[in-house]
Amino acid sequence: MQEEFLHKKINERKEGGAYRQLRFSEGKVDFCSNDYLGIAKNQLIEQAFPQDVRHGSTGSRLLSGNYPLIAEVEKEIAVFHDAVAGLVFNSGYDANLGLLSCVPQRGDTIVYDHLCHASIRDGIRLSFAEAFSFLHNDLSDLENKLQKAKGNIFVVTESVFSMDGDMAPLAPITVLCERFGAQLIVDEAHATGVIGEKGEGLVQQLGLQKKCFARVHTFGKALGCHGAVVLGSADLRHYLINFSRPFIYTTALPESSLAAIRIAYNIFPKLKTEREQLQQLIRRFQEAGMKEPAIPGKIHALLSNTPVQAAIVPGNDEVKRLSQRLANAGLDVRPILYPTVPRGAERLRIVLHSYNTAEELTHLINLLAS
Repeated sequence: MQEEFLHKKINERKEGGAYRQLRFSEGKVDFCSNDYLGIAKNQLIEQAFPQDVRHGSTGSRLLSGNYPLIAEVEKEIAVFHDAVAGLVFNSGYDANLGLLSCVPQRGDTIVYDHLCHASIRDGIRLSFAEAFSFLHNDLSDLENKLQKAKGNIFVVTESVFSMDGDMAPLAPITVLCERFGAQLIVDEAHATGVIGEKGEGLVQQLGLQKKCFARVHTFGKALGCHGAVVLGSADLRHYLINFSRPFIYTTALPESSLAAIRIAYNIFPKLKTEREQLQQLIRRFQEAGMKEPAIPGKIHALLSNTPVQAAIVPGNDEVKRLSQRLANAGLDVRPILYPTVPRGAERLRIVLHSYNTAEELTHLINLLAS
């Protein structure tokens, strides 16, 4: 079988310094995972895991894969997040793909933040609606795009952005949505478990849950397991069951996954101390003197109030070299390369966790400053 066309694309990646390879953490200090609260690292789910659950669902939920536990957990999660209904998907990627590919129709308009996650962009690309991006967190540009929108209008954003770690100005965005009759969709992936008194997310922290058409909460980050839920009205749930292809044509998550999700929802609202520890580390990083504007030749950080901190190191080769230097010093900090981020915005994606110590963070800061 001829595979030159594969080799050509792979070689282009290598020549551009953007070739990706899988690697292990190898016992290094974790500054890269999304396990913000340590639920996975500390095996908190395993400690409470029941032994009598199935590890296979045998089919899609419309066939043999539906069972009482999954429906019960959906209802429990909806109650926790002050929503009418929820529908579980196999991943956050599936949830965004399934929601955005089927709800907006031909003649409708999607307006989305320019820095939205690839899963959001892919869902939009599969939709028949017209789509426009607005400049990141730019309310003026959002308003300009809304003025041109037609049909049913959907505004899509993340509450906490996965690469910059900053938060969307959700309150004024809801005002614009009301003014233009737009439906708001918020991806809470990196806020779930972290933002809010009980980790309920930014939308609820701001009291905006009734202003949203749909919210996506994922379970594979701070919650330490896997899957996602789309929250909204009962009508939205029924619609997704009937029209969302990633839901209809996928084998359902097994009981073991739903048991883990239920346990996670029993655990993370109580982890107040861990959230406070995270905030202390975030403040320590903010005070380290790497704030913009950048000094030529120096690393500078796009500081945020969340566990995700971005240290900008322009150039794929340069950021990979720095990541390897940190790895040699026992720290696992992964480089984010172009084309995942725009050219010139290559970065170390530094993720803080409740289990990182002050000494580990100081070691990281000193290495970045040297």
